Amino acid sequence: MLTAKDIMTSGALTLSPDSEVSVAAKLLLEKHLNGVPVVDSEGALVGVICQSDLVAQQKSISVPSFFTILDGFISLSSSDDFEKEITKISATKVKQAMTPNPVTITPETSIEKIADLMVGKKLYTLPVVENGKLIGVIGKEDVLKVLIKS
Repeated sequence: MLTAKDIMTSGALTLSPDSEVSVAAKLLLEKHLNGVPVVDSEGALVGVICQSDLVAQQKSISVPSFFTILDGFISLSSSDDFEKEITKISATKVKQAMTPNPVTITPETSIEKIADLMVGKKLYTLPVVENGKLIGVIGKEDVLKVLIKS
């Protein structure tokens, strides 16, 4: 049975949380990557920045709905969600646009579990972590390559 360690890319490219969003976009486009792990100065995984995170910067802001009762305003949606959306749209640094605390897998995770995560949770960049350290990454193309070899 194939596992993450069999198909992962070791020594994966990473970005710092303080990298410019434009640098992240350029890296993703030039290297044809869906996403890149984001690591802090000690090498700890703090997030993943994906093409979809950067595309989200181009969307319009959905203004929260309110209704009035007794001259007061009551929000029909979460102000936290609105603030997160504003932060992502206006991001200039990777830490503002990335997905923090990403789902990770271990080197022993089966390809079936990897495929389940990618399809079920729409996660197309999965960091491979062992003993708290990033050791590789698996993207959609890594899983597709398995089909070609079969």
